[in-house]
Amino acid sequence: MIPNFIKIHIWKKIFFLIAFVCFFKGFTQKQKRPNFIVILTDDQSWVGTSFLADPKDNRSKSDFYETPNMERLASMGMRLTNGYAPAPYCSPTRKSILTGLTPAKHEYQKDRDNWTKVFRKEMTIPKILKLADENYVTAHFGKWDARYDQYTPEEMGYDFSDGLTGNNTGGGKSIIEIGNQEIPFAMGKEWPAIYDDPKLIFDLTTRSNDFIEEQTKNNKPFFIQISHYAVHLAITHSKKSIDKYNNLKKGEKHFVPEFAAMTEDMDEGIGMILDKVDALGILDNTYIIFLSDNGGRSSIPIGKKQITPRNFPLRGGKGSMYEGGIRVPFVVVGPGVNKGSFSDVPITGLDILPTLADLSGFNGVLPEKIDGGSIKEILHNNGKGKVKRNSPYLIFHQAANRKPKSAIRSGNFKLVKHWDEKMYELFDLSKDIEEKNDLSNKLPEMVQELDKELISFLYDANAEIIQNSKK
Repeated sequence: MIPNFIKIHIWKKIFFLIAFVCFFKGFTQKQKRPNFIVILTDDQSWVGTSFLADPKDNRSKSDFYETPNMERLASMGMRLTNGYAPAPYCSPTRKSILTGLTPAKHEYQKDRDNWTKVFRKEMTIPKILKLADENYVTAHFGKWDARYDQYTPEEMGYDFSDGLTGNNTGGGKSIIEIGNQEIPFAMGKEWPAIYDDPKLIFDLTTRSNDFIEEQTKNNKPFFIQISHYAVHLAITHSKKSIDKYNNLKKGEKHFVPEFAAMTEDMDEGIGMILDKVDALGILDNTYIIFLSDNGGRSSIPIGKKQITPRNFPLRGGKGSMYEGGIRVPFVVVGPGVNKGSFSDVPITGLDILPTLADLSGFNGVLPEKIDGGSIKEILHNNGKGKVKRNSPYLIFHQAANRKPKSAIRSGNFKLVKHWDEKMYELFDLSKDIEEKNDLSNKLPEMVQELDKELISFLYDANAEIIQNSKK
């Protein structure tokens, strides 16, 4: 017969063992790496949703489109009111999000014969996350757009992808895909078109949700970038959405039912992602980042004549260095991010890589050449704080294969430089978001200072500055 004091001792050991196991299990669960979902839309304007991109500006949303799931997303986290795409075009932006490098260091580099080889060796989001934790599983579904060099997602570190996709996939400028047929079309004649799956929104979303669910069941941290083909031309949409918008009152800046329908179809896909995250119960350990690859188009080739600008109150559109070309809807949801909050701190898609590295617990050293900075402090401090980057300015640049243009933002001031015309424009965005009032003649010293900083940055980046034909 075992004495009582020995029984008590044994039970104490069992109790402490159970308590230790429970504590350790809880601790490891708390220490699990966060998941990341980046939702990148195509050609979506800062005012291309039904939520206010800036809660302090009632003009900063569409006057026609209805995007209830994007509204839902915005209410779940933080709106970055001064959020920028790295470039006013899609391909350079996608390279920049992937690497944290300004387009001046890749797509608009002087040494264009060799940069594509170097680019394949750059640090990328999936590579960083796997250094933080080898258990990370990474995927890229949708538009990849690796024009000029055709590097694959797998070469850049992704485990799963759709491969070398571009504008045409999902209905682009040259073809419309119907069943197994690729049908050429002339602009404005064979589209808009009704599809069961416009812009491949629902196929893309279903596969993304399958990936998210599989990694969750396997208890693996994951990163997925969902790159929509919408709302890039050609315009395709579902029947139910076009039926709705044909019967709604049109807006002043937005009035084309087909474009509105395409936008809401994409919104439905985004809602399916949010539903999946909710159903799996992983929102408390998942960050969702939503942005567009560049500003909205200034015009589309259908509909009545545009009088109120499509991106109003912003000036210009896709391809422009004015706010309409580079300022985009930007929302972050996740642990420690206050619901319904917003921040006026200027941020950019370049900041995504260093932010994910920071949030994932990556304890290595990022390459000095990376131009973005972590916005973790902004996200976890109710929108307040500073972003540390290798330059105190936000710099935007294009040249090779494009008409050379640049912009540099310092605080609230922004200088736009037109290289061919040798022309400068200076704006105070805190008072003039429409960029109507050019201050370059009133503040010539500021123009000179910002131009000097711009040129210095571009030379250090080995950037193409003037087109070869213009030299």
